[in-house]
Amino acid sequence: MTAPSPPPSEQRRTARLFARSSWPEARRLADVLRTETVGGALLLLGAVTALVWANSPWADSYTRVGDWVPWPGGAPWHLDLDVATWAADGLLAVFFFVVGLELKREFVAGDLRDPRRAALPVVAALGGMLLPALIYVAVVVAADGPGLRGWAIPTATDIAFALAVLALVSSHLPQGLRAFLLTLAVVDDLFAITIIAVFYTADFHPVPLLAALAPIGLFAVLVQRGRTWWWALIPLATAAWALVHASGVHATVAGVLLGFTVPVLARHRAAGGRRGSTGAGTDEDGLAARLEHRWRPVSAGIAVPIFALFAAGVTLRGTDLGDLLTDPIVIAVVAGLVLGKGIGVFGSTYLLARFTRAELDEDITWSDLLGIALLAGVGFTVSLLIGDLAFGAGSPADDRVKVAVLLGSVLSAGLAAMVLLRRNATYRRVAQREQLDADGDGVPDVYQRPADR
Repeated sequence: MTAPSPPPSEQRRTARLFARSSWPEARRLADVLRTETVGGALLLLGAVTALVWANSPWADSYTRVGDWVPWPGGAPWHLDLDVATWAADGLLAVFFFVVGLELKREFVAGDLRDPRRAALPVVAALGGMLLPALIYVAVVVAADGPGLRGWAIPTATDIAFALAVLALVSSHLPQGLRAFLLTLAVVDDLFAITIIAVFYTADFHPVPLLAALAPIGLFAVLVQRGRTWWWALIPLATAAWALVHASGVHATVAGVLLGFTVPVLARHRAAGGRRGSTGAGTDEDGLAARLEHRWRPVSAGIAVPIFALFAAGVTLRGTDLGDLLTDPIVIAVVAGLVLGKGIGVFGSTYLLARFTRAELDEDITWSDLLGIALLAGVGFTVSLLIGDLAFGAGSPADDRVKVAVLLGSVLSAGLAAMVLLRRNATYRRVAQREQLDADGDGVPDVYQRPADR
């Protein structure tokens, strides 16, 4: 005998995974994804240019440019860095500043504000970091080879690279999946920052780190009061970066700390003013949103592509490919990105749904999640950065890491594209429904129906 269906009240209480968010959040998400997609294309261009240049007859010039030191001879605070290090330590600080703004926004006004909504991306990110690390360690230990210090290399997801893949295959993911992918990447970045600060800090000097609190504190006072004077904020941010760099902690952590100081909600909202129709309010007018809008194109369009240009160049001329592809570090990184990320994200999400009895949104299937989980294996920017920190930029092990990260990311992207393209016609119909505005009020109809909110 068939069990009776639960009453409507119980049906409404059933948790929905990957449900569509509100219209303001969907609009913000679309703006972010557009910028990151363009940035991802430039990132790919930078990586391809690096590989071609490093394997061309002009390979020596690639090495000379990367090794050039603009300020040689005893620069203060250990700032006599070469161009490649400036790209990794300096330009990526802009990238991590935007990450800090994203994290602050997610904790104050986004999905991470609500523990129930935060559980999904946090659990998925944890699964997608723990399993790759375990696979890496298992492979290296089984091969009885060196390289354990690189255990964190396959734990990171590159959202710009992933979005460039989606754009390349013309995938029309539903809004709920796109939001999940972005939030997953933000949480992933939080864990990656923690790993870099805790496990990849060498020659720690506490005095410069304590001194960095002064410019960070002044920066916080100014932004909390709504003062956006570039002539004050940029020098303070630069001083904070230089002091964190001198402390031995990776300098990009300064960007995250500065991003955390920026207020998310507009001052009239934070004071309890009534604006909008929901109690949660909106961060559209907040300083964090304005700074993110201003600096995200710099991060995605300049900082990350230039980093890729100097980080992805590895010379393969004269390399024994058989020896390279059987190297334990290469196998560990590729397996961590392709298998660890895919199984970790998919498996942890599936277990969360089973234990909480949550259901997928009506437009989403488990094969869609598998595609997203495989796409999370595209780990480029932070993976290359951790490889540099683990083995030293330009070392033989670091060159093998670069090959492994590129290979693992390409394999993950290809597998994800194969899975997602199978349902692309369905995605296109969902996207058309999410854009339909029959009453012409500027808000798509699906965001105005209570059942779809």
